Amino acid sequence: MKRKEYNIVVKEQSGNLYGYAIRFLRNEEDAKDIVQDVFEKLWLNRNKVEFAKSKSWMFTTAHNAMINFSTRKGRMKLSPEMAEFDSGKSQSNLFESHEVVERAVSILPPIQKSVILLRDLEDYSYKEIGDILDLSDSQVKVYLFRARKKIKKQLKGLVELV
Repeated sequence: MKRKEYNIVVKEQSGNLYGYAIRFLRNEEDAKDIVQDVFEKLWLNRNKVEFAKSKSWMFTTAHNAMINFSTRKGRMKLSPEMAEFDSGKSQSNLFESHEVVERAVSILPPIQKSVILLRDLEDYSYKEIGDILDLSDSQVKVYLFRARKKIKKQLKGLVELV
């Protein structure tokens, strides 16, 4: 990849990559750091990465970096029995729709979280998600189905509390 192609990819994908990172990590500074690291790695590997595959390469690199970062920082709480999202919030604040959906997505396992963010929020195709996460189309569909089912279960549980 040449310098011009690198600049094109960075310009075209920076917003999408940042959006994916911020939704996954839920922290602006951490998302900016991950995106910056991905761009640095892309530059260092520019001779190995084909221009046509650079988007997939960047999202794969970002996905792996976010999982490593989250694991190191202990930010991923993967408790399936998590009935309440945050005991420090008042009931009225908890039911703001955007926040509720965000919290339901945040408790998903990393692979399901990535699939649902890429498909439902970033609008990537099954094939693109498969390329990014190194999954087949059918695996992407299964993870997406399971993620949506878990979110639906969490939201249903909240409705029953009311």
